[in-house]
Amino acid sequence: MVAMPTFSASGSDAYWMQQSLTMARKAQSQGEVPVGAVVVQDQQLIGEGYNQMIASHDPTAHAEVVAIRHACQQVNNYRLPGCTLYVTLEPCLLCAGAIAHARITRVVYGAADPKRGVLNSCDQMMDKTFLHHHCYVEAGILAEDCGRILSDFFRAKRGGTQCE
Repeated sequence: MVAMPTFSASGSDAYWMQQSLTMARKAQSQGEVPVGAVVVQDQQLIGEGYNQMIASHDPTAHAEVVAIRHACQQVNNYRLPGCTLYVTLEPCLLCAGAIAHARITRVVYGAADPKRGVLNSCDQMMDKTFLHHHCYVEAGILAEDCGRILSDFFRAKRGGTQCE
């Protein structure tokens, strides 16, 4: 396995996670599970997305996949080396595959997903030897804010208090 460069969480991580939360709020306003993502290269936004599975009738329209597709269109390439994906929720297996295929260098996520997250919670997919690409993973950036938007959304769905 190739050694990954060393990264550390920074103020810019919090800034980009806030941008991902903005995307999550767009999903929420459309009745989608509020997950948002942005792709950043050289501190420039090159892709953004939010969950759109219901509206697009597409089970692959996860925030991460939408953001990756947008970024790839922006750079006119199906690979995104040197890029960081910021996402409000730990990626699932589908998204981990897209991340690996896109050759994203770093993933930063907010809230852990103990039911479906495969970067740390249920598995550590980026450590699998069968993958041709491995990325650096940073967890827990604005985790409380990222988790709150999800818990508020599901509480409202169950008939609790309305989401703001």
